[in-house]
Amino acid sequence: MDLLLLGIYAFFVWLIFIKFKWLPWNTTSQVIVVIIPIVALTAMILTLNVVAPSSNDVRVIKYVVQIIPQVRGRVTDVPVEPNRLVKKGELLFRIDPTPYQNDLNIAKAQLAVDESKLAQAGANLADASAGARVLGEQLKSASAQVSALQPRVDLARLRVKQNRELVSTGAGDKFALEQAEANVIELDAQLATATANEAQVTQKLSGQVNGEQASVASARAQIATAKAQVDASRVQVANKQWDLDQTSVYAPANGYAINVQLRPGSFVAALPITPAMSFVEETYQLIALYYQNELIAVEPGNEAEIALLTHPGRIIKAKVDSIVWAQGQGQVPQSGVLPQTGVFPVAPGRFPVKLDVADQDRDLFLAAGANGDVAIYTNHAVAIQILRKVLIRVGSITNYIIPKLH
Repeated sequence: MDLLLLGIYAFFVWLIFIKFKWLPWNTTSQVIVVIIPIVALTAMILTLNVVAPSSNDVRVIKYVVQIIPQVRGRVTDVPVEPNRLVKKGELLFRIDPTPYQNDLNIAKAQLAVDESKLAQAGANLADASAGARVLGEQLKSASAQVSALQPRVDLARLRVKQNRELVSTGAGDKFALEQAEANVIELDAQLATATANEAQVTQKLSGQVNGEQASVASARAQIATAKAQVDASRVQVANKQWDLDQTSVYAPANGYAINVQLRPGSFVAALPITPAMSFVEETYQLIALYYQNELIAVEPGNEAEIALLTHPGRIIKAKVDSIVWAQGQGQVPQSGVLPQTGVFPVAPGRFPVKLDVADQDRDLFLAAGANGDVAIYTNHAVAIQILRKVLIRVGSITNYIIPKLH
């Protein structure tokens, strides 16, 4: 672009001083003709670096997920193809599920046993509750019988007393007295039997736990224990089912399994230091690194253009998403050692600018690690930004050139 501007400038100088000779071509005019482009180009480039800053360090960054199985075992199947697009949820590899299926079957059998114990405890509670109700009815019956016999006994004793008084005076019947005494003995025996029955039932009902009959309370405790065991067995079944499900490892997102060395017969374990494979997500981020004083006019939403080496001749449209106003030199880690300044001061670091690719280029494949040039167009001095657009397009076209002799 600079050469083009210099060519246009030289053409007009030739017209003015050589062709039409409108001005004299002497030492003074020659010095002026040389100074003007130097000053103008310098001022234009310095202004352009502020209103349309560029960087030759834009990078495509993708998330890399280390695929680590949750269970250990022998690999039986690896259907994924390396470096091929894999959709989220597709099978990456499978571990032999036999031992985990066996553990699940054992847990299910134990759950069935515990559920049967819970059912038996429920039946025992029903029996205990029914027995308690029967005893309650028996107590009511015995108490009612005692209550009914007591007045009869009192009445019989009163008649014995009256007959004795009549016999002692000679006005009474001795046979009636004997009959009354026999009635008292019979009623006392009946009352004693009823009282004994009442005491026996009362004794059976005397055992209480928290206001409830002991047998019922014991049955409830058995149910609580059985229910807790069933809950624990269900959790165990769920854990064993989860272990079994983890024998099949699926893609966490759309992406690529890179450098797949896993093969059937390999042994894998749930250790973070030994991942089974690396998975590169299809989603990417574009980061451009700028020196600190180049970002004084850059704002989120500014338009940007990117020329990547992997796509020569193509300009990728984007917008500034945000500027990451932080980098490592702004942090002093916690330590018992004083910060080291070194013999020479550390060069000031660059700040990353996150770029959001426009919709028309969003489906373009961008390889992880691809780099190139980027230009950001601010809202200042828009008229001269055309120069930066020309420069980045020329740079994109020159990406076709591969300067190798072999």
